[in-house]
Amino acid sequence: MDSDLAQVKAPRRKRRKLPRSFKELTPTQAFSPRAYFRQMVWKALLTPRGGQRKTPAFPRLGEKQVAITFIGHASFLIQFADLNVLIDPNFANWLFFMKRQKHAGLKLKDLPQADLVLLTHAHFDHFHKRTLRRLSSPRMAIVPWGVGDLADGLGFDRVLELEWWEMFSRGDLRVTLTPCKHWGARVLRDHHRGYGGFLLEYHGRRIYHAGDSAYFDGFKEIGKRCTPEIALLPIGAYEPESFRSVHMGPDDAVKAFRELQAQWIVPMHYGTFRLSFEDMDEPLLRFRGLIEKANLGRHLRVLEEGVPEVF
Repeated sequence: MDSDLAQVKAPRRKRRKLPRSFKELTPTQAFSPRAYFRQMVWKALLTPRGGQRKTPAFPRLGEKQVAITFIGHASFLIQFADLNVLIDPNFANWLFFMKRQKHAGLKLKDLPQADLVLLTHAHFDHFHKRTLRRLSSPRMAIVPWGVGDLADGLGFDRVLELEWWEMFSRGDLRVTLTPCKHWGARVLRDHHRGYGGFLLEYHGRRIYHAGDSAYFDGFKEIGKRCTPEIALLPIGAYEPESFRSVHMGPDDAVKAFRELQAQWIVPMHYGTFRLSFEDMDEPLLRFRGLIEKANLGRHLRVLEEGVPEVF
């Protein structure tokens, strides 16, 4: 089927340079190899993997209903009566030497066939090739600029690249790539790769997935231009403080939610992979407390992994 999307011209690729040190492999250049190994590899290795995979009971949906299943980390299944959308699916138990700390909420084989896969950026915890290769086909992927070549050989029937604020539409469906504050390189210095969040609009419902992002003024613009109904916002991987240049903490997520003017906030990007130095259970505990303090408890939906919730 056809789309009204204009052709996207990816930025010209820059020549890659080898990193001069371990620190240069990270966007913040904030920690030593010894601290990284101790906190994120050794601690994770010694910690038993928690959670359990469930057999999901996917609901029968009416035309205006949407069901959201949190798979874990930043992975979601968004279901309408006649459309299934996956966002950043990742079922990996290991990312190289990084151990998953909590099982995915369901088994990959229990997923319904996805009509559309949205990938926010090329980082391994969001763009997991082995997971993508195992998805049922046919299917279509939408990615930021400069990421499409990574989807070659993964079984997609069609791959579209978008730049910020570009939209793909098909009938009543609209998908917009929104700005965020992060970075897109997958390995070394392939910084030509894009990154962003997605606004998914269908049957009058608006679901916003922020991708990976630090807090930035762009949430105000997204709120004014799109005003999402349901906001899926990251709350983890913020310690040490320098990490906040690329990730949000719980307080940032509360502020972003207010500026987005959404009705519901669903936290994500916590409790699955040890990506930073805060305790694994700290982000959600802090977030709940801040939400209650701000008198926003009626807007909070904390989703249990593997359990579909109808909105």
